[in-house]
Amino acid sequence: MAKRLQIKLPRLARKTSRKVGLAPGTLVHTGEQKVGSVRIRYMDYDEQHFAEQQAPAIEDCFALKTTPTITWINVDGLHDVSVVEKLGAHYGLHPLMLEDILSTGQRPKFEDYGDYAFVVLRMLTFNEQSHGIDSEQVSLILGRNVVLTFQERYGDVFDGVRNRIRNGKGRIRKMAADYLLYALIDAVVDSYFIILEKLAERIEAVEDELIECPTDATLRNIHVMKREMINLRRSIWPLREAVSALQRSETPLMERATALFIRDVYDHTVQVIDTIEGFRDMVSGMLDIYLSSISNRMNAVMKVLTIIATIFIPLTFICGIYGMNFEGMPELGWKYGYLGIWCVMIAVAVVMLLYFRKKRWL
Repeated sequence: MAKRLQIKLPRLARKTSRKVGLAPGTLVHTGEQKVGSVRIRYMDYDEQHFAEQQAPAIEDCFALKTTPTITWINVDGLHDVSVVEKLGAHYGLHPLMLEDILSTGQRPKFEDYGDYAFVVLRMLTFNEQSHGIDSEQVSLILGRNVVLTFQERYGDVFDGVRNRIRNGKGRIRKMAADYLLYALIDAVVDSYFIILEKLAERIEAVEDELIECPTDATLRNIHVMKREMINLRRSIWPLREAVSALQRSETPLMERATALFIRDVYDHTVQVIDTIEGFRDMVSGMLDIYLSSISNRMNAVMKVLTIIATIFIPLTFICGIYGMNFEGMPELGWKYGYLGIWCVMIAVAVVMLLYFRKKRWL
């Protein structure tokens, strides 16, 4: 039996109710607390220089604002509003931007605030223990020589980017902060392909069940996958619009050279969406196949039962006649009457079976 995949998405109605009646820009964390404490890490680098450290407090990162190097500050955990508020005040971030960071039910989007560019997307990771898909909101802010990222929990898909920065591989340490933003978005989009591979394996397993012997569990798996496709589409479909807006943006924070790489991310996003749409069609087709398979199997059973009932109708008629025991029935006094009736009934059954075979009903 194939392992079941589950996507845990936020319950938007319950969380957003905490902000009812509050003024726009009020900082309230509307998500679930997914980590015990907030963890702050930063990387500061250029082509010749590199520094990495986990900061005990957010104030330890403030001195990096005046350095000419590229700074990446990552915050894991959003339940401590004061951390986001202090960082926003130091970098002059708009209150609406900070509000969107703490509201973890945002759809993927891109917004240009002049001095800063704001990107929200969903990061999906496959959980090897629960064999499910974990979803969390990732907020990215691009400024002059700085990129700020906010995540709901520890662990992400950015280890490859960190290793390239540490080892100085590729062009990332030679480029500006906008290239770092591209690398982070690209890492998130590339992680979607891992999820698609897991889903493809799941779909193939269910298809094998449909061919061999579909059961009620197969139907439940199909409905689960349909729900997963809806959740995936909801998480990824708006990202195409966000990446397209980032590509077309005229913000001075994005260099023309980086826009070419953003175009590549857009192509990957379209590829992911097309694959999801294909999976949705396949799952919908699997439901039709299941219903057809069950119907055909039911028809086969009914066909067998109908043939058996048809054969026994004349036999029952004969048994009924000679079960009346009237004294005037001459066959009751014959020595071979019992054997003769058996021969007649067997002959009737054989003739009917031969007739059904000739009509190809068997």
